[in-house]
Amino acid sequence: MPNDFNQKIIDEFRANRGQVGGPFEGGRLILLTTTGARSGAPHTTPVGYLPDGDRILIIASAGGSPKDPDWFRNLVAHPRVTVEDGVFTYEAEATVLEGDERDRLFARAAEADPGWAEYQAGTERVIPVVALKEVPSGPPDISGVSSFGEALKLIHDAFRRELALVREEIARSGPALGAQLRVNCLTVCQGIHQHHTHEDNGMFPALAGQRPDLAPVLDRLGQEHRKIAALLDELQRVVSADGTDRSRVLPEVERLIEELERHLAYEEEQLIPILDGAVS
Repeated sequence: MPNDFNQKIIDEFRANRGQVGGPFEGGRLILLTTTGARSGAPHTTPVGYLPDGDRILIIASAGGSPKDPDWFRNLVAHPRVTVEDGVFTYEAEATVLEGDERDRLFARAAEADPGWAEYQAGTERVIPVVALKEVPSGPPDISGVSSFGEALKLIHDAFRRELALVREEIARSGPALGAQLRVNCLTVCQGIHQHHTHEDNGMFPALAGQRPDLAPVLDRLGQEHRKIAALLDELQRVVSADGTDRSRVLPEVERLIEELERHLAYEEEQLIPILDGAVS
């Protein structure tokens, strides 16, 4: 059973689709459900995370405590876990990173947030870094939505929040971009590309078959996808270049946000009323 502090965050997270106030406001947060190492019972804990391409990283700091947190001991015993990110709920396989990989990724995290280094300095244990990778298991689980339109809006809002967070991180960074900030940029680019690919290959053809009158709307959305793909490619190129700095990356992020917001607003205006009439 979570303590009162964690339970309040869990309840707020679920009620507001991943958004919470207090010390986690504006941060990246998941709900991690592990299986008790001894009890076998499920235990849910709010945990901060770091993007890392097709997986996420969590750090078992326990605030610099001399002992590993309970959730870490649980996933060592039972590596299959459940992740809630505010939009999707999915099963993931937990891998405790070791050696050079652990050290490199912990250093990357500490460069982005010196608090991690302070936690490590305060304890004799080597603070574990864990990778969580989704286990494919069929269609995405978007729990509690009443229509495809509501699901689409949730996904769009998640991209809006992540891009806003990346923009803030770049704006307050030093002249040179840190390694984790580069990964954050590349990960959100990857996510937007995957979402648009799924729409192009799935939702849009299905709508075209059911509603021939939507052809002009779907044509425009497809054209916008291609324009956004070019912006994503350019952002990824700039972020990946040696010696890139904030002055080069921030305008590309601003350009992407502006174009993407226009696209998302038009898609929501045109398609959500139709999708809301479908059974999710």
